[in-house]
Amino acid sequence: MDALALAFNMVFSVKTLLPMLFAALYGLFVGAVPGLTATMATALLVPVTFFMDPIPAIATIVTATAMAIFSGDIPGCLLRMPGTPASAAYCDESYAMTKKGQAETALGAGLVFSAIGGLFGTAVLIVSAPALAEVALKFSSFEYFWLVLLGLTCAIVITAKQPLKGLVSLLIGLMIACVGLGNPAGFPRFTFGNTELLGGIGFIPLMIGMFAISEIIRFAVDTSPPLKIVDQPIQNVFKGMWALTVKYPLQILRGSVLGTLVGALPGAGADIAAWMSYAISKKLSKEPEKYGTGHVEGIVESGAANNSALAGAWIPALVFGIPGDSITAIVIGVLYMKNMNPGPTLFTQNPQNIYAVYILFIIANLIMIPLGWLCIKAAKKILKVPRNILMPVILLFCIVGAFAINNTPFDIGVMLVAGVVAYVMEQNGFPVAPAILGVVLGGMLEENFITSMIKADGNMLAFFTRPLAAALGVLTLAAWFLPPVIRRLRATAGA
Repeated sequence: MDALALAFNMVFSVKTLLPMLFAALYGLFVGAVPGLTATMATALLVPVTFFMDPIPAIATIVTATAMAIFSGDIPGCLLRMPGTPASAAYCDESYAMTKKGQAETALGAGLVFSAIGGLFGTAVLIVSAPALAEVALKFSSFEYFWLVLLGLTCAIVITAKQPLKGLVSLLIGLMIACVGLGNPAGFPRFTFGNTELLGGIGFIPLMIGMFAISEIIRFAVDTSPPLKIVDQPIQNVFKGMWALTVKYPLQILRGSVLGTLVGALPGAGADIAAWMSYAISKKLSKEPEKYGTGHVEGIVESGAANNSALAGAWIPALVFGIPGDSITAIVIGVLYMKNMNPGPTLFTQNPQNIYAVYILFIIANLIMIPLGWLCIKAAKKILKVPRNILMPVILLFCIVGAFAINNTPFDIGVMLVAGVVAYVMEQNGFPVAPAILGVVLGGMLEENFITSMIKADGNMLAFFTRPLAAALGVLTLAAWFLPPVIRRLRATAGA
């Protein structure tokens, strides 16, 4: 109870609530501008968090990302141009509703059910994270090795339509993680005599480059004319929301549950959750023929899924230090900077910080409703901000942010190179998420492997001697070898 009281004191203070308000407005703006993703919003916030205490720093990130994921629905509805990848799943549906004169209903459903999904995901985080932390306290290096390997495997399988491209992306990330002295032997690797590389490639400049600079490059080479906003009055977006809640309770629950589960899978995130939820909604609907013509059911279910995935992604991040998506990958870096090292000990040694995170999630999803409504009212003005003015300003913030981390121009170079690499990868169908996961988990994978090999005196069978390690090992190997075996069996049966 003392820890809970301390958490409330930390959250309900001007030092926390004021940054949350600014972060909310910032997140709503970034999400509402097509091309500026929630991950990009998070990456740009990191340099600002250097000057904050741990809880206000986490508050700004939680609030900004929750708002950005929702507000990505606004340009999707009015322009048929989703603000964030999570809004792309039901963009055509909401735009079709706008053309039918139902923009208020589409935007209202996106706002209300995003908040409900976010609160559901937060409830699951509150209930499941402490229980998982108790299990994690029993983990040794063997269990952590298999868990990290399973997380990396999930990232390939889930995020890539072509798993081979996902694997290549992951290997790029693991290779980047190898640079520097940060390995068990403390031997310089891939530094090529450059002293700047001895400390490894900076994670934050890398993130800013991959998510912000790549979008700036994409804008610079885009020659398509700007889309015109559908001119439609938007008054009361809450009208009819209770009727939709009564009509689609199963869809809301299904989207929230699926979003939380998918969010908890390493490398998946809100966009995967939204696409999967929309597909399931259409398949299980009593009116599947209405999908694509402006049917609100898909928006209700997918809207709940994308925000519940945000809280779900924090479960493995806080308990195991394994990011559920690219946003929590950045968050893990911030947690380490603030001496809130993710892992089971965070729950036992600093419970007040965990309680504060729970409260922040609840507040962020509650204030989303009034602030989201204001954002919808101001949407047309936000969308009229010229991109050729906005992008140079963002580039300036990126340069300042990358330089501020270590006060070295080298990090600016890292950021720019990372941006070009990410742009080239995405243009050729290589997903960026596995690469990010590889960078975050590469050191953890190597460290636990070497520790385990030392303990086992080189005996590989020791990785299966502990029951939990054996279960995780079998699960990981099954994820590797079962799909090709099943495909081979099907091909043989078909022949």
